Amino acid sequence: MADKPADKAKVYEGYNLMILIPVILLIALGLLMVYSASSNLAEHRFGDSNFYLKRQILFCVIGIATMLVTRYIPCTLYKKLVYPLLLLSALLLVLLFVPGLGRKVGGAYRWMNLGGFSFQPSEMVKFSLVVYLAYSMSKKGSDLELFTKGLLPHILVVGTFMVLIYLQPDLGTAVIIGVWALVLLFVGGVRILQLFSLFLLAAPVLIYLVWNAEYRVKRWLAFMNPWDDPKGIGFQIIHSFLAFGSGGIFGAGLGNSKQKLFYLPEPHTDFALSIMGEELGFVGVTTTIVLFGVLIMGGIRIALNSKDLYSSYLALGLTCFLGLQVIVNMAVVLGMLPTKGLTLPLISYGGSSLVMTLAGIGVLLNISSRN
Repeated sequence: MADKPADKAKVYEGYNLMILIPVILLIALGLLMVYSASSNLAEHRFGDSNFYLKRQILFCVIGIATMLVTRYIPCTLYKKLVYPLLLLSALLLVLLFVPGLGRKVGGAYRWMNLGGFSFQPSEMVKFSLVVYLAYSMSKKGSDLELFTKGLLPHILVVGTFMVLIYLQPDLGTAVIIGVWALVLLFVGGVRILQLFSLFLLAAPVLIYLVWNAEYRVKRWLAFMNPWDDPKGIGFQIIHSFLAFGSGGIFGAGLGNSKQKLFYLPEPHTDFALSIMGEELGFVGVTTTIVLFGVLIMGGIRIALNSKDLYSSYLALGLTCFLGLQVIVNMAVVLGMLPTKGLTLPLISYGGSSLVMTLAGIGVLLNISSRN
């Protein structure tokens, strides 16, 4: 009986508050920043300052509905759907290259047209790979230490999707998926010597792929020293620095960002955190980091308390993907990593990312309710 108050504080009617409260607050903060960062751009492009906000609200409604559905779908059901999910994800990636289906943006085929809206298949791929690795790793157990049963088959499957994503081309997302897979395989029990050897083999390939594309070389040069070309390759990251620097402790005030006035390209997507830093200051950015920290710790806690190995790996895989995306986006806008077109989950504008993130949150809530 003594444990009941603590349990009620953590879970309310089957909903883990350590997950639910940060998610609700981050969504609300995201809507606020999407409107503030995009209003001038939307007015210029579409003659409607609320254009992006209205679409993001629609994505939120769809995402929350998806979260509620996945909350009540038994997570064990995904084990039966693991291979259909992989095949569907691979098919969607291939269909991107079919004329009329794939939409070319910035020289890359990453989006699929669906009746006035766009869907990014790589978001579906992430969820499918989480289910696959959770199922396969839990099934093999201690055999993961064996190269032929542990590292090799998983890297072949994950590597196939990495190649398909790279061909879009989207090297950044492919690398993030690769890093995520190595982390999960390490936790699962794959020998660290095997993982380190794989890293040594992959490093020269990655260097070659970067060196072989001029725009990737320019991103690295801008990362190393953006001030060498402040009006060219360094323009984007320098204005991100200016946004954070001018925000100070408490920010310039909501709606008072200057960098969103056509200095930072697409300020409502990849660089939403920069606009937040300018308008809400150190306090606003720190609050966002704390909310993500609580959410990620909640996900890890669910993984540790799961009743079976499959649920544990599933929760950990979803949490790791979320955490990696948050870390990479924040590192990019702060100049700690080369520029990569990756949204900040739950904050940045984007339907595919938001809906699939909330679907994953629903799965976490389902695992938590089973615990």
